[in-house]
Amino acid sequence: MRVVVILLAAALAGCGTPQPPLAISGLEVTKPIPGRPMSAGYLVITNNTDQAVLITAVESPQFANVEIHETTMRDGIARMRELESLEVPANGNVVLARGGKHLMLMRPGDLGDSVTLRFLSEDTLLLSVDYTFPKDKG
Repeated sequence: MRVVVILLAAALAGCGTPQPPLAISGLEVTKPIPGRPMSAGYLVITNNTDQAVLITAVESPQFANVEIHETTMRDGIARMRELESLEVPANGNVVLARGGKHLMLMRPGDLGDSVTLRFLSEDTLLLSVDYTFPKDKG
């Protein structure tokens, strides 16, 4: 009887809750600096599937436009360019961080306390996440 219980427990442990196809971690959205109509987003996108996922657009109801950008250094000068898409490799991740790939959020509307980001592949919604700005200290 004890062996059956151990085998059943081991089998159930392998049947954990399935992970979502895409997951976001470390999300940070900067608040626009007064007089500058843009913000930036940094995060890690993890693909929990066996196939690469292509993100072709990011939308936000709080911003008129969101673009995927990449910063590169050439001859000591930082250059930024828009990327048409972002591929998240199978069972891998993509880091969007300062000085590399990142989101540019332009022409903010009513930000309030939070921002919603919607990640799409063509017209298909892949993932929607909300980010709440940290409370101002003071």
